Amino acid sequence: MRRVAVGIASAWLALAAGAASAAPLEAYGKLPTIQAVSISPGGESLAMIVSDGEQRKVLVQDLQSGRAMTVSAGAIKVRAIDWAGPRHLIISASKTTELFATGGYRVELMEAFDLNLDARKIHPLLGDVSGALNAVIDRPEVRVLDGKPVVFLRGVSYRGWTVFRVDLESERSRISESSDGPTEQVALGPDGHVLAMADYQSRQGRWTLKVKQSSGWAESRSIDAPNDHPEIAGLGRDGSSVLVAELRDGEFVYREVSVPTGAWSEALPMSGSARPLFDPADRRLIGYVALNGDELHHEFFDPKDRAIWAAITKLYPGQIVHLVSWSADRTRTVVLVDSPSEGPAYALVDLGKHTATWLGGQYGALTASDIAPVRSIRFNARDGLELHGYLTLPRGVEAKGLPLVVLPHGGPAVRDAPGFDWWAQALASRGYAVLKVNFRGSGGLGWDFLKAGFGQWGRKMQTDLSDGVRYLAAAGIVDPKRVCIVGASYGGYAALAGATLEPDVYRCAVSYAGMSDMPRMVDWTGGYEGERYLLRFTGARSRNDDALSAISPALHADKVRIPILLMHGRDDTNVPLDQSYYMANALKRAGKPVEFQIFDGTDHGLSKGETRLQMLQATVAFLEKHNPPQ
Repeated sequence: MRRVAVGIASAWLALAAGAASAAPLEAYGKLPTIQAVSISPGGESLAMIVSDGEQRKVLVQDLQSGRAMTVSAGAIKVRAIDWAGPRHLIISASKTTELFATGGYRVELMEAFDLNLDARKIHPLLGDVSGALNAVIDRPEVRVLDGKPVVFLRGVSYRGWTVFRVDLESERSRISESSDGPTEQVALGPDGHVLAMADYQSRQGRWTLKVKQSSGWAESRSIDAPNDHPEIAGLGRDGSSVLVAELRDGEFVYREVSVPTGAWSEALPMSGSARPLFDPADRRLIGYVALNGDELHHEFFDPKDRAIWAAITKLYPGQIVHLVSWSADRTRTVVLVDSPSEGPAYALVDLGKHTATWLGGQYGALTASDIAPVRSIRFNARDGLELHGYLTLPRGVEAKGLPLVVLPHGGPAVRDAPGFDWWAQALASRGYAVLKVNFRGSGGLGWDFLKAGFGQWGRKMQTDLSDGVRYLAAAGIVDPKRVCIVGASYGGYAALAGATLEPDVYRCAVSYAGMSDMPRMVDWTGGYEGERYLLRFTGARSRNDDALSAISPALHADKVRIPILLMHGRDDTNVPLDQSYYMANALKRAGKPVEFQIFDGTDHGLSKGETRLQMLQATVAFLEKHNPPQ
């Protein structure tokens, strides 16, 4: 069934609708039509971040009266929306800038704004604070004190780490707590006061947790963690303990830390790939969501919550259902429903009225005829290791002798998951089969699988991709002579490595923000934790190890026999633009074919609709030129 937008977003979403028999690339490549949805604590209002593909707007609607208001955000990178009571919406946005303290590096800074629904105006938070950087470090947290919502923000001032308290009615900010000691994270209790703080000394690789007891700050635990250090995840189940996530053998283990005693609980019954879920009212832990294999599971500690979620998911059989937001009493819930045949769409489930209403598709211009089928596949690498991935096939075409695009994920210690992928779907719409492989070293698939990638960057992590090509070719699904590789970040590195380290497999390669010179990349991290992360996967002993040069595409440009397209955002703070320059210059010196595009005002995550589409259009044009789908 077609997911038709109603109510709050229908007029705006109509701007993106009207796809013909085949959707244009804009329908896939521009920003999602709906980027975020949040329901107010009392369930009376709904807020959404929507886009026409380039410009963002914040929409708010009173669900009782139907009255709505719209605030234009333009090209601002809105990251999140959080309710502070029924009449204030906290908007988090980020921008790329250069700070003198970073030695010339560009950084992504977060800002927060209050949208006062009664006054119909936006007020920047922390704008009245002197001696502080007008930026926030973590997502704003809301507490209800004396019947009024109060916003707490962690920022930076001359005092060091600082928690600011913002009164939304007076629009005044003041320092709630601060410390001149080193602090990486803090945990705020139900009253907004800091219960715990954690620091990580990256150079020494030492992590320390302190808790606020009646006698003052007390050290709860200090451990050596050169890689994968623990993190404060939020509040525990009772709302007053602190939830800490530890990586043990590559899997997250969650424990609650008692603030009065500093004692740690046994591991909670949460899956190793779990992400905690918190109560929208008091921020205590209420459950978790985990992706086990291809199955997404939401688990709740309270039987009532379990029953409510079971009733909601029953409405959408055979589809992936994500919890997005729900009211404090759970009567109204926003979900993202990812259908294998229709793509992802947002819905509002009202258990009180026994209704479920579509709010609109995440990509509003796409119809069911624009969604390509996706298969979960398994095959063995050449050394016998079982691998898992996803194959997206073009609609209406026999799965035989197809042109293939290998699309490796970034990270590398993350994983590809089931469900809609705008990049893969766009490529499939142009006639390509698309292969996504969870190569060894991918995260979320167990410690043994992650560990199998240590030392295999550019080696078996790379051949796992070409083994997937061989598997599909042996099955007759793809033509082994019509294969290209496309990726971003680590996936961009894999594309360049495919062109240099496995030159006989691919017909062309496309890299967005890919690493090309590993010795320089390791040096750019500044050492310590970032360097240790790269050395772990590359198998090098130091930044001067020849093992890094052996897997650096820019140092093997002479081996390239295929055309390469390089793309990079000038505002990238994750992988420096220099990495694409190194590759482009090396290819030119070697007399090899290369195209190089730089996108102004674009970050690592392609947050601008205009340049995200330009990237997709350039990729497709390059593929169609060098590996035609017909």
